[in-house]
Amino acid sequence: MEKNNKIYIAGHRGMVGGAILRKLKAEGYTDVITRSSAELDLRDQNAVNTFFETEKPEYVFLAAAKVGGIHANNTYRAEFLYDNLMIEANIIHSAYKTGVKKLMFLGSSCIYPKLAPQPLREDYLLTGPLEQTNEPYAIAKITGIKLCEAYRDQYGCNFISVMPTNLYGIGDNYHPENSHVLPALIRRFHEAKMKGDPSVTVWGSGSPKREFLYADDLANACVYLMLNYNEKELVNIGTGEDLTIKELAGIVKEVTGFEGELLFDASKPDGTPRKLMDVSKLSGLGWKYTTALKEGIEKAYQDFLSK
Repeated sequence: MEKNNKIYIAGHRGMVGGAILRKLKAEGYTDVITRSSAELDLRDQNAVNTFFETEKPEYVFLAAAKVGGIHANNTYRAEFLYDNLMIEANIIHSAYKTGVKKLMFLGSSCIYPKLAPQPLREDYLLTGPLEQTNEPYAIAKITGIKLCEAYRDQYGCNFISVMPTNLYGIGDNYHPENSHVLPALIRRFHEAKMKGDPSVTVWGSGSPKREFLYADDLANACVYLMLNYNEKELVNIGTGEDLTIKELAGIVKEVTGFEGELLFDASKPDGTPRKLMDVSKLSGLGWKYTTALKEGIEKAYQDFLSK
């Protein structure tokens, strides 16, 4: 991937796509193209075909997706399956038809079975049932991986897949119902501080463990793999380290400056006890994250305050 190649980022207004866009611009790539959802409906096959035939991108980062937290995934099950299937199928097929040199598909750690051994290795895919609440989203993402593999097998396309762990950072979604755990905590602690609340109650026991990667570190890994990885097998992207929700809440409390009490409602569900990525393949390829969790949360909080 040369600095003057035409590169298309699908989903550049999302947190991941936006981070990839910043990374490419910082590295001096001069011909990066984007389209907002208002300009190009990626669920529309004809529109996507026309876009690829007209623009002829050489490299594609497929970061576009309909995303959300547990509540959104469980509530809009049909939309999460249909929209994501259409987006990835249209882009991958058009990339094949127009001779794209290389495409990267970004999945999600929810593709792995609910009760898979920890840490999650790439070869655990399709070895057991999925988490029920986000099964439609996971099935759509698994389909994207299998599309890339099938187009590689049948047509020789250099389409690769990467699986990020839980992400946070600049451009995150802080919606009170549809956001993920870390941005939701940032919002709740900030609002509690502003209102002078005596305490913040977090759902569950606080004992589940989760892994978090700063979105700009993910973008760094994506560009690194676009330059250095050309194999069929998917690659996990994460830190290989996790912490409890209680520990996470403590960091967010400190960063936001909330001085009240931190409480846990153990009557609420905890979800999966642990979700940690095995990143030994990525480490073997020569990449490691650089942004410490507290430093990343500080950056994310400043971004939240700027909204």
